[in-house]
Amino acid sequence: MSPEIDQYLVRNMPYYRTVADEVDLYEAAYSVRMPMMLKGPTGCGKTRFIEYMAWKLGKPLITVACNEHMTASDLIGRFLLDASGTRWQDGPLAIAARFGAICYLDEVVEARQDTTVVIHPLTDARRVLPLEKKGELVQAHPDFQMVISYNPGYQSLMKDLKQSTKQRFGALDFNYPAHDIETEIVAHETGVSAEIAGKLVSIAERARNLKGHGLDEGISTRMLIYAGSLITKGVEPLAACRVTLVRPITDDPDMRDALDAAVGTFF
Repeated sequence: MSPEIDQYLVRNMPYYRTVADEVDLYEAAYSVRMPMMLKGPTGCGKTRFIEYMAWKLGKPLITVACNEHMTASDLIGRFLLDASGTRWQDGPLAIAARFGAICYLDEVVEARQDTTVVIHPLTDARRVLPLEKKGELVQAHPDFQMVISYNPGYQSLMKDLKQSTKQRFGALDFNYPAHDIETEIVAHETGVSAEIAGKLVSIAERARNLKGHGLDEGISTRMLIYAGSLITKGVEPLAACRVTLVRPITDDPDMRDALDAAVGTFF
């Protein structure tokens, strides 16, 4: 493996708690290099899942955090000026296609639609990436796979994937784990007791019931891990929950009071 791609290997096993048959389904999809879409709310484990799968398969993983200012050149590459003149610099998508990495576009709908269409030739039978500025057609490495993620709860008619993009992918649905599994995850990741982890999960479950009724998004598993990490460091649970669970998700005084009261029932 070339040094250019070796840096993207996931060297240590990420902790991922299997919820259903998602690992088996993803392995089957990778075996035929099917492009995959991971759908689910913020902080529910989509990124950790793809990191775990890259480690399990022994494949490099190149992650791109998509944003509204991202251009096609940011993905595929551009000419740069240096002391010797101009030189071509591959972007993350071109590197992944050349060397056989998994390319993961995180929150893909944050990127402009005229940017995301550059992945189309890589996600059908052609498996090619045209570098028009360079006049090169990159044939995707046999190990290359495209993976995207997004949160369907945030989408609107003005900000969603085109059907011409969606239908190039298989899809796995992710959600927050069941109570016992999420408790196990929080306890493992933070070192808090199962009792405290269970209380944190119960708080999150109450908050998730308020999604669409004053909250845009519920408390994620990631936020519970933040709370547990502070508690492990000796922060008083009420304060830890205020900092990590309540204040980040709402500025509404009444909603804050309601969430603080929910925290108070458990701590």
